Amino acid sequence: MPMRLRPALGTLAALASVAAVIGYAASALSADHQDGPATTSEPPADINDVYSWIDGSNAILAMTVYPAAPTGAQFSNNVQYVFHTSSVSAFGAAADAGAPVPLDVIATFDATQKIKLWVGTTEYVTGDASQTSGLSSADGKVKVFAGLRADPFFFNLDGFHNTTATVEAVAGGGTLTFTEAGCPNNLTPAQLTLLGTDLATTDGGPPVNHFATFNGLAIVVSVAKSLLTAGGPVMSVWAGTYATGPIGDAGGQ
Repeated sequence: MPMRLRPALGTLAALASVAAVIGYAASALSADHQDGPATTSEPPADINDVYSWIDGSNAILAMTVYPAAPTGAQFSNNVQYVFHTSSVSAFGAAADAGAPVPLDVIATFDATQKIKLWVGTTEYVTGDASQTSGLSSADGKVKVFAGLRADPFFFNLDGFHNTTATVEAVAGGGTLTFTEAGCPNNLTPAQLTLLGTDLATTDGGPPVNHFATFNGLAIVVSVAKSLLTAGGPVMSVWAGTYATGPIGDAGGQ
């Protein structure tokens, strides 16, 4: 198994979406594991997870790609790694909050893993972002780390499988009804307790993290909130990877 590495910047698709309230110390995440074959066949473009949180006056945007990345894994030099953000003045309908103001944070890599990072059209950083201390812009409003790190996502896979097996067994008796999304909507309190126990345990014991020995390639960007909130203090974030050439030619692949 690949060696474990400490998370990027001291913490720690194919689209994944999250939302954060910039005015508060809120955080959000979204997982996107085990995609279809077209995505998983190109590991450097395969998003694992997207995270966002607030650190003082900065917004932190984090994306991991390359499931179970081995030592020596590299970002593709034929992929754009993009955080799509938009900001509004308040929660609610567009008529109440105003039209969202979009801003993209775009990262690319060359064959030597030198990063180029754009924050909209106002900030640009380039160089080696693989050091633990990260790479900062001249004015200090942007900082980025990019490299191999431990997968920060916790997933009790065995507990999840036990839970789905329980639902299927109960459904087989014809006592459950389901929503259009396929979710059971008439579980009894006893059934809910059973499912909660399945999710929280592994074979009756403490939950086991399926990703405990996995690494991923992480892009972690610290951005001054003022750069991302032209439309107001409420910001949404989602991420995507976009091929700009033959991904199979990427360094390290």
